Amino acid sequence: MKKQHMHIVDKIESGSIAEELEIESGDVLLEINGNKIEDIFDYQYYIQDEYIEVLIRKQSGEEWLLEIDKDYDEDLGITFENGLMDDYRSCHNKCIFCFIDQMPQGMRDTLYFKDDDSRLSFLQGNYVTLTNMSDDDIERIIKYRLYPINVSFQTTNPELRCKMLNNRFAGEALKKAWKLAEAGITMNGQIVLCKGVNDGAELERSIRDLANYLPTLESVSVVPVGLSKFREGLYPLEPFTKEDAKEALKTIHTWQDKLYPEYGLHFIHASDEWYIMADEELPCEERYDGYLQLENGVGMLRLLLDEFDEAFEEIRHEKERVFGIGKRELSIATGMLAYRFIKEMADKIMTEFDNITIHVYPIKNDFFGEMITVSGLLTGQDLKAQLTGQNLGERLLLPQNILKSGEPVFLDDMTTGELEKALQVPIDIVKSSGKDFIDSIFYRK
Repeated sequence: MKKQHMHIVDKIESGSIAEELEIESGDVLLEINGNKIEDIFDYQYYIQDEYIEVLIRKQSGEEWLLEIDKDYDEDLGITFENGLMDDYRSCHNKCIFCFIDQMPQGMRDTLYFKDDDSRLSFLQGNYVTLTNMSDDDIERIIKYRLYPINVSFQTTNPELRCKMLNNRFAGEALKKAWKLAEAGITMNGQIVLCKGVNDGAELERSIRDLANYLPTLESVSVVPVGLSKFREGLYPLEPFTKEDAKEALKTIHTWQDKLYPEYGLHFIHASDEWYIMADEELPCEERYDGYLQLENGVGMLRLLLDEFDEAFEEIRHEKERVFGIGKRELSIATGMLAYRFIKEMADKIMTEFDNITIHVYPIKNDFFGEMITVSGLLTGQDLKAQLTGQNLGERLLLPQNILKSGEPVFLDDMTTGELEKALQVPIDIVKSSGKDFIDSIFYRK
């Protein structure tokens, strides 16, 4: 028997249908059109119609049946206490590449939660292995036309997939992706490449097999496995070399050139790390098919550089105003991966505007280990240790992805306030675009 879900209203959007009908925070949604609501899938599906009946239980215990006439697809303006409207489904795999298994003890509990929930794939872009999805889940996705769904493939070799995920059903689960593709559910895919495991001939096989899903499967990213220093007792994985990176890029580029003329999509994409490891130039914007996999680090640096160049050209036409702000000296801290590119942008600014001084500091990840180079996994303690005593100027700029979402907190629970106090410098958090980079330097009052 399925449990009864309690969907408690958290917030009501001003001017919304819900506000007009006097739905309030603390009220409970019971049914829509006589249907019990299991989760966000059901809710989004049933509120689409132009006429709906919504059963609400008020905090007094009184039940209201509300008849609503609205535009098709118009939202009610309700935010629930639980955004998923159900319990989150955890991952039961034991993947050989899982980064959560490489975390040290003593961090906040939420960092150890492994999700493998198809609903989060739809809502937040998370990647799912399909091993945690029932046939009913697949049918609901198809029925409700919920897409895109992001799938962690890793390999299309069923036996190898079972080994990589440490799940004897992982190979069979690949059939669920094919069922979604046949139903026209748009997907994006991911391959976490592990040296000596699913690279080389296995990568060739995976790309060849996944190309059969085109165009419903719009893109597949290839990212190198992240290896922290906390791998005792885990599957022995080795880091990729420069030569390995060049070989992976050769495979990916060959398939891009083969598939693009037929489908108008490059389909298989390398994350930015591969180009840096291989010491090769980043592809041009057109190779990224509209940046379908930015959250996987695919094209993030190319987009940043292009946005910066566009914003830089605009600021060059405002030289008189820019020089009018007087001299400015500031600092930027970033991960080792992006350092070269951030430094190039800073140098370009200083060459054009001699009243601006920018110090760029690459932060080595001592907490997780030197092989972790992205800024999103830097900790407050590493920033504090490596920036203490440095010339930080009037303020320190940090990328937004370095913090816990929506909070001024680093991975190790140090706050930006604590870091400001330790370094004796104000901290500004900068969003990810090239324009935000320019604005943070020139437009701050």
